[in-house]
Amino acid sequence: MKDVLEIVWEETKVTMHSSGVPTWKRALDIACILFLLPALLPLGLLISLWIKIVAPGPLLFQQKRVGYRGNHFVCLKFRSMKVGADSGVHKNYLKELMQSETPMTKMDVKGDARLIPLGALLRATGLDELPQLINVLCGEMSLVGPRPCIPYECEDYLPWQRERFNTLPGLTGLWQVNGKNKTTFNEMINYDIAYARNKSLWLDIKIIAKTIPALMSQVREARASRKTQLLNKAVFSR
Repeated sequence: MKDVLEIVWEETKVTMHSSGVPTWKRALDIACILFLLPALLPLGLLISLWIKIVAPGPLLFQQKRVGYRGNHFVCLKFRSMKVGADSGVHKNYLKELMQSETPMTKMDVKGDARLIPLGALLRATGLDELPQLINVLCGEMSLVGPRPCIPYECEDYLPWQRERFNTLPGLTGLWQVNGKNKTTFNEMINYDIAYARNKSLWLDIKIIAKTIPALMSQVREARASRKTQLLNKAVFSR
């Protein structure tokens, strides 16, 4: 394990320093991943097995995302949708959110026929994003930072909104632990810019500590919303 840490660190510390990414950020990312690896590996294997059983096809979903300073990279996720799912639905939904002042509620909450069995749970808990730890080790992402957006989303950004690209994208962030699905698109951008301007070791640690409670809250909200939908459906079907 020590050899792995040394190899990863030596290969990336010069690049991270010269690119403007703080070395403490890289050190924290690697330390956290190595600490959690014994628990995350079995969990990742279980998720992989489940996907292979219920939804034959690629295990991972690979998508081009916009990262640090506007550079593109391939973001990895466990596949939570059926093969051939229409991405245009999400594109239109996201465009509506960007142009309105409504909370950024995920489509999953309203029910999404494109999801595989338990796909909604994977997404609500953030477990579908576990493969992004590979992106973190490659230096394309950090554990903490703005979510990496899709290129077609970036095309509609106003100049001031692009300041969110002044830091590495992350698995969790200031926006994710401060309401997330209850905030508007512009509120999310403001959280991301505030993080880019004020990131620090202590802030990253606080965000990481708040992530699990935030995820648990999201799961409870998703379950409550799903129960309400099922109840309404039962009432109107009578």
